[in-house]
Amino acid sequence: MQIPAGKITAIMGPSGTGKTTLLRLIGGQLKPDSGSIKVEDLEIPSLNREDLYKARRRMGMLFQSGALLTDLSVFENIAFPIREHYSFSESIIRDIVLMKLELVGLRGARDLHPSVLSGGMARRVALARAIVLDPVLVMYDEPFTGLDPVTLGTVVSLIKKLNFSLGLTSIVVSHDIHETFLIADYVCIISEGKLAAAGSPEELMNSDSEFVQQFVHGKPDGPMPFHYPAKPLISDLLGDVSGGVDNA
Repeated sequence: MQIPAGKITAIMGPSGTGKTTLLRLIGGQLKPDSGSIKVEDLEIPSLNREDLYKARRRMGMLFQSGALLTDLSVFENIAFPIREHYSFSESIIRDIVLMKLELVGLRGARDLHPSVLSGGMARRVALARAIVLDPVLVMYDEPFTGLDPVTLGTVVSLIKKLNFSLGLTSIVVSHDIHETFLIADYVCIISEGKLAAAGSPEELMNSDSEFVQQFVHGKPDGPMPFHYPAKPLISDLLGDVSGGVDNA
């Protein structure tokens, strides 16, 4: 799989197929059993701790839950990565944080704490934190989950706007076909840990693959089974007929 620079690439597929695991591999939280993972020509799995931290400065991550630090204000949540990685003066940190908050429309909320934020506001704060170090790559893990329609539209628009205005490369993991296809330049569908299909949203919508058609149109019947693999129901109900019915 190749992620084109400067574009929004969506990673999609059935639940449990490895989408979030892929983000963890890219970020170096997990190491692969085999294969290669490169970000800007850096082989991520082979980096030592110091070099991995340096590489992560070039990556932003929007976690599925937002993952804001509840005891810190909005301002301090966004300032945290700067303080962790750089020795900037407080005036510089303040300017950077306020500029990022302005981008997501929450400069006026800088003194609030996460406990008083709505779900959409918390997601936007987390987005500001994800871009505070001016990364080249931003990864979004289910950014649309649990949002009302208005907030959902705002977040969709923000991802597109930030990718264009900041020159980012974005990876969006999502189950939301409609919203994701609106902003994605390229879509990769994975299944059982393998790349099953890839192309533009238009190409996938018109794909001849039964698997792709079932996934993008949400069809109940197709190559993806509804039932988890199991022995026949009758044998579960009656027990092992070869040895007699289980009287327990």
